[in-house]
Amino acid sequence: MEKYLKVGVITSTHGLKGEFKIYPTTDDAKRFKKLSKVYLGEEYMPRKIMGVRFFKQFVIAKFEGFDTVEDAEAVKGKNLYVEHADAVPLGENEYYIADLIGMQVVENGTVLGQIRDVLETGANDVYIVDSADYGEFMIPAIRQCIRQVDVEQGIMQVELLPGLLPDKKDLQKGES
Repeated sequence: MEKYLKVGVITSTHGLKGEFKIYPTTDDAKRFKKLSKVYLGEEYMPRKIMGVRFFKQFVIAKFEGFDTVEDAEAVKGKNLYVEHADAVPLGENEYYIADLIGMQVVENGTVLGQIRDVLETGANDVYIVDSADYGEFMIPAIRQCIRQVDVEQGIMQVELLPGLLPDKKDLQKGES
């Protein structure tokens, strides 16, 4: 389980007083109003939030210690994180994408591969799996396929529908 979860990316400065324009990577951008601090960049530097407002799809935020446009310019492009414990609570059968990445995918005791990415589509998410035996394949995040998810152990038990797993014979033909 990841200690930090990404909630946004600083896209640019806003104004002259050290404010940031943030593209939220969370399902609910309004959550920034409830946060008292975020962690800046992969160094996870804690920053107190002094103010938040919204403009179109962006969050405009002011952090303690950033008082000029030059201060803000220095961290443009950095990711923003919250601690896992401060994340929005999830419902039943919901998972943070960061917790799914790297998870082993297992069917009937056989490890099929590892989740590399999650595509968020309108209907349901799709897990992109890297496999030594099958190459890249995708699994829809639907009840018919996903049997059990153990975040602590990093294992997803699946039962794949016919046609979801590439045929090994087809993969070998492509190598010739």
